[in-house]
Formats: sequence, structure tokens, C-alpha cells
Amino acid sequence: MSKRSKLKILIGVFGIVIASVFLLADFLQHKYVVPIIMYHSINPRSNPAMNRLIVSPQTFERQMRFLKTHHYNVLPLEAAAKLIRDKKKMPPKTVVVTFDDGYKDNYIYAFPVLKKYNLPAKMFIIVNEVGRPQSDRLSWDEIKAMQKSGIITFGSHTIGPEPLVNIKSKEKARRQIFNSKKILEEKLGRKVNAFSYPEGMFDAKIRQLVIEAGYIAAVATNPGKRYPDDDVFALKRVRISENASNMFIFAIETSGFYTFIKEQCKSRHEKK
Repeated sequence: MSKRSKLKILIGVFGIVIASVFLLADFLQHKYVVPIIMYHSINPRSNPAMNRLIVSPQTFERQMRFLKTHHYNVLPLEAAAKLIRDKKKMPPKTVVVTFDDGYKDNYIYAFPVLKKYNLPAKMFIIVNEVGRPQSDRLSWDEIKAMQKSGIITFGSHTIGPEPLVNIKSKEKARRQIFNSKKILEEKLGRKVNAFSYPEGMFDAKIRQLVIEAGYIAAVATNPGKRYPDDDVFALKRVRISENASNMFIFAIETSGFYTFIKEQCKSRHEKK
């Protein structure tokens, strides 16, 4: 084989490799979902009944330090939702940090870390559980102190913890969505723009009520392929557990491709 023929083959192979890289990059770009990470309790004590919902303070600090030192673009939820809604290009390594339920340990352990690294977060509050006698939920004073910092903003997780899909009366579901927003706005003295579906569950009617209430974004857990990735009233989240004490796992979960991987695995499992 002549040198010219070898050169042509080499150029051809190189061209295929380059084309493959561009095709892969294009494919991945369309599978990217901004990682909205979801925490619940940040606590040094384990609890077998809710292990998936607890992250130790040490792990949480390592994770936030990881985001800071690796120059992640940590955005407030509403800012990310606006980019999605306006179909704008999401900045590289964008992450949104959220918390559900309003655990008191969020104030004790998470808040100081978020202040230390100057990372914004959204906390979703169950209104009727604020300051409850068990002393395991945030008080209004703690909520207001966090809001005053400018680091933490708050959203509604309804009035009570019952999943909205279990409430048969449309009017009762409506009150959970509308009245929680009103109460939070009165207590906090500012607009409440974001909503978190209890236990991440909702349907088309509940989604519509959230829109009618005047929220501009709503988060679920992972509603699956039936809801598009750019639906700002069905934003997909990644639950963070103590498993992500391994920073390699945490890096995968905050890569923007974890949702796609998870949905593919779930789809294959359902077909079996």
C-alpha cells in the first residue's frame, strides 16, 4: 500500500472519529437536564426509617465544598427555571440546591455551610409543621433569619404533608396550594414563587392549580419521560443521600446526565 493510500485511510479514520465526537456531544447536549439536587434532613444521627432522606453534616459540607472548589454555577431555583422557560443555554456545571419539609437541622447544620460557601438554596416549607411541638421542624424565627441572610429563599410544600394526589376534593387541593402561598407570603413579607409537590407526586389537574395560584416554577422528584425536561412546573430533581458521601457518585449525580441515565434504567426494568 502506497504512502498516499495510507494517508487517505488515516484521514478517513480521523474524520470518522471527529464526526463521532460531534455526534456524541450533540446527543449528550439534548439529554442534559440541569441537576436540581434535593435534600431533606442534614443530621449526624442515622434513622433506619428515613435513611434515604438523611445526609450527615460532614458529607453535606464535603458536597458543598466540592461544588465551590470545582466552580459549579449554583443558581437560585427561579433563575434556573427562567433559563429553562426562555429556552436559553444553561451555563456549564449549573446546579440548583433544594430542601424539602423544613427540618430544624437545616438551620443547625446546612445553613452555616451554605453561608460559608455563599451558595444559594431553596427550602420548601410545610406550613402547618412550622414550629410544631416535636421541635424537629423550623420555627418562623429561624426561617426569617435564613431569609434575611439572602442565601436562602423559601417555597411552599403545601399546608399539610398529605400528597395532593390523595386528596379527592379539588377544592381541598386548591386550598393546600393557594393558601400555603398566601400564608408564607404574609409571614415572610415577600413573594413565594416556587412550589414542591408533596412526595413529588402530582397529576395534570394539580399542575394546573399550581399555575393558577401564581407560582412560576414547581419541583417534583422524577416524574419520568411523560413530562418533558423543560417543563418548569414538573422540574425533575435528584435525591441526595448518604451514598453520595463518595464524591465520584456526587459528581455523577450533579453532572446533568444522571436523570437521563436513571430514566433509561427504569424504562429497561419496566420492559422486563
